[in-house]
Amino acid sequence: MIGLRAAICALALICLGLAPRADAQTVRIKDLVEFDGVRSNDLVGYGLVVGLNGTGDGLRNAPFTEDIMSNILERLGVNVTGEQFRPKNVAAVFVTGRLPPFARSGGQIDVTVSAIGDAKSLLGGTLIMTPLNAADGQIYAVAQGTVIAGGVEAEGDAARIVQGVPTSGVIPAGARVEREIDFDFSELSSLRLALREPDFTTAARIETAINRSFGRGTARMLDSGTVNVDLVASGARSPAHAVVDIENLPVQPERRARVVVDQRSGTIVMGEDVRISRVAVSQGNLTLRIEEAPIAVQPNPFAAGETVVVPRTNIGVADDPGISLAEVPGGTSLSEVIAGLNALGVSPRDMIDILKSIKAAGALHAEFVVM
Repeated sequence: MIGLRAAICALALICLGLAPRADAQTVRIKDLVEFDGVRSNDLVGYGLVVGLNGTGDGLRNAPFTEDIMSNILERLGVNVTGEQFRPKNVAAVFVTGRLPPFARSGGQIDVTVSAIGDAKSLLGGTLIMTPLNAADGQIYAVAQGTVIAGGVEAEGDAARIVQGVPTSGVIPAGARVEREIDFDFSELSSLRLALREPDFTTAARIETAINRSFGRGTARMLDSGTVNVDLVASGARSPAHAVVDIENLPVQPERRARVVVDQRSGTIVMGEDVRISRVAVSQGNLTLRIEEAPIAVQPNPFAAGETVVVPRTNIGVADDPGISLAEVPGGTSLSEVIAGLNALGVSPRDMIDILKSIKAAGALHAEFVVM
């Protein structure tokens, strides 16, 4: 009886050790990895937008606009050789888009249209048929349609106002797929999962989750950013069915402790695993003020002389008391770290400098990223 009780207790302890923590947050594998071969491809093209209300390129400043306009007219049977034309309702543009995975001929994709000359606005313009090429130089889609610009521009004799970016716009479903990418997903015998944030612990947990669902030996971690899946060993009807089952498996990702600061806006973002050792901090502010106040000195009324400008400079130094030497206690959780830093009572921009100094002192146990 005692041996049976001991075995039950040991089994319970093992189960508790394997069970995830109550506060653990699980994420689907599809939100952590990219499936090898299942990705989009970038497309780019060079075209012409017409129908602008006098806000197009100045052809003297953008001769490439005249060249592409002449080429389009000649392809349409209009001979413009030697002709001089200066329309202001056309603009040369770059057209960009993304060909989604497994896109089929006849499908439609969104495209972005951006002016490359000195056009003031693309509002109300129409993109003329523009081929879109991939990195291999082949044409995979053709774009055409009315440009939807997100800004507005108005100008008068003495003032001008610009709101948003009127020189860039989008065409929803503005390109039609003409060529498919030669990739037979159904013939794959193995599939690699590429982690978006490489980490050995996360990769090992993905491997464990897949093997627990499909059987031992189905998944194998190759490195911190790659997990290889044997689709034959998974026993799925097809690679697509295997991906459906794999991508919805829950996994608890392991995140690296990181502090991200944006010096321009004074934004500070801390991860949950950030820790600070016990340190003492002192911070003061030194302000230098320099003012120029020149004075014009004029000669006497009956003296022959010239007016002279005498420079005068006022310089002042202000040493604000700042904060005296204050102790920041070591934090074992994010809330304790925040409470310790808030106790200093400084602004976010000063907090960035303090965090830099704490990192240099070796008391900030996290990756420090400055944007």
